[in-house]
Amino acid sequence: MRLARSPEVPKRVVNTGVRLFKLLFGLLLLLLLVGTLGRLALLAWQWDRLADLSPAMRWSSLLHGLRMDLILSSFVLLPLAFLLTLAPAWLGGISAWLLRGWALIALMLVVFVEIATFPFFAQYDVRPNLLFVQYLEYPREVAAMLWKEQRGNLIGSALALALLVWVFLRQRAFADAHAVTRARWLHRVVWLLPLVVLLALGIRSSLGHRPANISDALYSSNRVANEVAKSSVYSVAYDFYRARQDGGGKAAKYGELGLDEAYARTAKLLSITTPADPKSPLSRELFVSHPAAKPRNLVIIVQESMGAAFVGHLDKQFLGDKSEHPRGVTPHLDALAAESLTFRQLHANGTRSIGGLAAMSAGFMPVTGEGVLKRSKSQSEFFTLASLLKPLGYHASFIYGGEARFDDMKVWYLGNGFDEVIEQKDFKNPSFVATWGVCDEDLMMKAHERFMALNAQGRPFVSVVFSQSNHAPFELPEGKIEWEPGIPKFSVRNAVKYADYAIDKFFEKAKASPYYRDTVFVVVADHSVRVYGDDAVPVPGFHIPGLVHLAGVAPQNIDKTLSQPDLLATALGMLGVPLRAPVMGNSVFRPERQHFALMQFNDTYGFWRGDEVAVMRPDKPPMTQRYQAGRLVAAPPNTELERDALALIKTTEDLYERRLYR
Repeated sequence: MRLARSPEVPKRVVNTGVRLFKLLFGLLLLLLLVGTLGRLALLAWQWDRLADLSPAMRWSSLLHGLRMDLILSSFVLLPLAFLLTLAPAWLGGISAWLLRGWALIALMLVVFVEIATFPFFAQYDVRPNLLFVQYLEYPREVAAMLWKEQRGNLIGSALALALLVWVFLRQRAFADAHAVTRARWLHRVVWLLPLVVLLALGIRSSLGHRPANISDALYSSNRVANEVAKSSVYSVAYDFYRARQDGGGKAAKYGELGLDEAYARTAKLLSITTPADPKSPLSRELFVSHPAAKPRNLVIIVQESMGAAFVGHLDKQFLGDKSEHPRGVTPHLDALAAESLTFRQLHANGTRSIGGLAAMSAGFMPVTGEGVLKRSKSQSEFFTLASLLKPLGYHASFIYGGEARFDDMKVWYLGNGFDEVIEQKDFKNPSFVATWGVCDEDLMMKAHERFMALNAQGRPFVSVVFSQSNHAPFELPEGKIEWEPGIPKFSVRNAVKYADYAIDKFFEKAKASPYYRDTVFVVVADHSVRVYGDDAVPVPGFHIPGLVHLAGVAPQNIDKTLSQPDLLATALGMLGVPLRAPVMGNSVFRPERQHFALMQFNDTYGFWRGDEVAVMRPDKPPMTQRYQAGRLVAAPPNTELERDALALIKTTEDLYERRLYR
């Protein structure tokens, strides 16, 4: 009998293998189909922005994207390969249920994120990335914002997912799983090795020395084409994985450069000529531009998302024709600029508030990966304005109208020397409360009251005041400004206009106060509201307003290239007393200062000096491009420029990792 049945065994093994492959690769094809349809829709939507590419290069985004989808799909299928081949037959019903559940969840996740890609791209000009999951840490604020801003998209997504579930159950998708999981264990286990090998090849997607990763989607000089080629779910997962690795080594992905050379180049860029302190390599005496008998106060007002395109005094020399960039919504800031040092070529560190806050509170440049406000090694003993000025008797405060736990701001400021954090709960009877906190006018009046109290005590003070009214869903109080015609009341232009109104109300009070003449005031944006552009680094999107105001100092327009740490160094030099600090910028009054800016756009850096920009991308060779009429164009390689850019990337990471920024 055993001999009579033996010829059937190979046939049953083959039949089991066929069912296994049909199940797994049926799901694979569905996942690839969803990714391809989403990519086709994104390609069609952004087709006009790929005009600098040939048709073949545009369509190549589909092939590169298929590779990204294959990596993701192979990851999804790998656990199922083990489940189907190793689970005992007596667990067949449970195994089949797990497989169908896993398949449905995977399809729902991919469909949802593909749908969410379009509003996310409209907002940030990139596919979903780490920010997509970071905001989940703050469900109340984000849920309220999404419901007000994306209600239609949320409802549409819910209906699409409900339809997917209905079709999945109605069609009894992957019902063959029951037959496979109940097959004899020996008939299934023989397929484990070939399945794992195939899926491992799919995950690796390369026969070279290194496996493929998200950098392989960067196939073109056109940034939008590269975004089309990416997979949204894979991008989020890849960024999340890298962010959870709080250790060093991320800078190595941008190129090879020894730390000694990195620090030497950074010191030269920052005009540091004194011998380095091993415990604080960048620490040196800051340039004092406006000496005083006693140290002045310092107030830094950081404006949420106030890009240069909304600011009237930043003229068309930098922004283009006024019809293309309508401004005129900051009359009060423009008037203040006429009385101040105005920085017309100021550029933000990055595209997130935590980058701008790190620059203006600590003078730090953008670091690879997560910003320092949210990273473990910088929660204490990290240089800040407070640690610099408290030894001189200053009171240090951070004032914010929302909940300061957002982005770990409260713990970072308190952990690094600030005496107090004033947040939403500290406002008694605010006049208007929105999704993100109290309105800017309440914020600025609270700041003025605090400064008056400190001045009455005879204490010098330093304060970082962070606004939030100019943030989606742009909820604004009535009766404060005249709404801009022809646009929704709650929109970014009206939000900027209201922020400008609040600045004016503050300076009305401040100019009549006893602390006014002894205070250096800084008004600066954290970043632009949206950073759009087809280039690898959309440089115009980093252009922000910035000014320093000190009574008695003649107004001046400063047109040299600089970044936020330079603005901070300039303000510190106007406090009137010698200061020693590791700020990664220099006062604009320092004669030997070099003129450059380092900008971080997701995981891409742009180092701008003169008319050239070094573009640094992980796992890709650097590119030198020329900045011309607001666009980056191809240029011959500039090795020195590229190595200087890499030096800053390496140095910031090492300063953080070894806790040397102090």
